Amino acid sequence: MRKALILAYYFPPQGGAGVQRTLKFVQYLPELGYQPVVVTGPEAAGAEWAPPDASLAAEVKGGTPVYRAAGPEPKRRRGWPARATRWLRLRPPFARWWVEGAVEAGRRAAAEHDIDVIYASMSPFETAEAAERLAKELGKPWVADLRDPWALDDWLVYPTRIHRRLELRRMRKSLAPADAVIMNTPEAAAQVQRRFPELTAVHTIPNGFDGADFDGAPPPRGDGSFRVVHAGFVHVRDGKGDRPTMAVRQLLGGAVRGLDAGTRSHVYLLRAVRQLLERRPDLRGRIEVHLAGLLSEADRAVPGFELVTAHGYLPHDETVALLRSGDLLFLPMHDLPEGRRARIVPGKTYEYLAARRPILAAVPEGDVRDVLSAAGNAFVVRPKDVEGMARVIEEQADRAAAGSPPPAPDEELLRGYERRELTRRLGAVLDSVLAS
Repeated sequence: MRKALILAYYFPPQGGAGVQRTLKFVQYLPELGYQPVVVTGPEAAGAEWAPPDASLAAEVKGGTPVYRAAGPEPKRRRGWPARATRWLRLRPPFARWWVEGAVEAGRRAAAEHDIDVIYASMSPFETAEAAERLAKELGKPWVADLRDPWALDDWLVYPTRIHRRLELRRMRKSLAPADAVIMNTPEAAAQVQRRFPELTAVHTIPNGFDGADFDGAPPPRGDGSFRVVHAGFVHVRDGKGDRPTMAVRQLLGGAVRGLDAGTRSHVYLLRAVRQLLERRPDLRGRIEVHLAGLLSEADRAVPGFELVTAHGYLPHDETVALLRSGDLLFLPMHDLPEGRRARIVPGKTYEYLAARRPILAAVPEGDVRDVLSAAGNAFVVRPKDVEGMARVIEEQADRAAAGSPPPAPDEELLRGYERRELTRRLGAVLDSVLAS
C-alpha cells in the first residue's frame, strides 16, 4: 500500500468545518490503496475556528499514524500587534512555529514510514512551505489542497491593494513547486488558472458530506412549530463594528468594493422573521430560529435575538441531528456587487443538502448559487433581501401547516458530493502525480 503524508493543522480532536474534509480523506484513502500518515498540531491546540469535538476524534481509525508538532502553540496576536504584523507583512510567531513543527514531525513520520506522496491541506497557507521542504528532502511529489482560495478569496480583507498583490505573489511562489493544485470550487480553479497560467495541473474537488452521517430516519418532532436552523459561525462583528475600517480598506483596494461581511450572519434573517410576524401575527409562537455555533456578545445583541434558541457549539453528530430536524435551513453569505461571482462555497452547504430539508440561501452569484439552483430544494435570494426571506419563510410555514411535502433535492447531484466519491477523485490526483 502506498503511503501519503497528510499535512493538516486542522485535525481531530479539533472540530469545525476545516477538519472534516481532511478527516474524511484520511478515512477513505485506504480503500484506494493509500495509507495516510498524518502530521498535525498538538492535541491541546487553541484554534479560533476549531473548538474541540470528541465525535470527530472518534472517527480517526485505529492504526492511523498521527504525528503532532511540538507544543505549546504560540498565542495569536491581537489588537495593535496583529495590525502591525498585517501592515508590515511580518511573519507571525504561529507561522514560524507551524512550519518548523510540521517539518520536524514530517521527518519523524518519514523515518518510520516509506512515504510516497505528500498532501498539504491549507489553510494555514504556510503549510505549503512545510510541504515543499519535506518534498525536497524526501524526493517525493506533493499536492496542495486549498480549502479556501487564499489571496483570490473575495471574503478576505487586506490593508491595501499593494498588500493583496504581494499576497498573490506569495501564493504564486508557494504553489509553483507543487505537482498538483486542488481548489474546492470551479470558480476558484478557473481564477487560479487565469492568474497563474504556469500551473498546469489544477483540479477541482469540492467539499461534501458523509452519507453515513445521515442514515436512518430524522429525529421526530411533532410539536407543530416551524423551525429555521443555521449551523456554524456568524460574523456580526465583521459587518457591524468594522464598517469605517471596511470603507477605508475598500478605498485603498484591500477589500472588494461592495463587500458586506455582515450579511453572513443572522441579522437579516431576524429582520425578515420580525417583519413576517408583524404581518402575520398568527405565526407568532410557531416560528422558531435555532442557531448552532459559538456566539459572541455582538451576535447575541442583534435585534430580535429573543426569537433565537442558541445551542452553542454542538458536536458534529448533534449538529447533523439539528439540521435534520429543521423545516428550513438558513445559508447566509457575504454580499458582493451584482455581477461579481463568489469564489467559495461554505462547507455547510453540502451537509444542508444531505439533510434533505428545504434551504433558504441568502447568497451572491457564484458557485454556491449554481449548486443550490441545480439541487432543486433551495430558495435563493440576495444576501440583503429581507422581503424575499420573509416570503420564503411564510410560504414554507404555510406549506408545512397544510401537510404538503417539502421539495426534495436531486439525488444524482448529491451522490457527486459524497465523501467516498470525493476521495476517489483525490486518489486519482495522487495517482497522476506519482505516475508523472
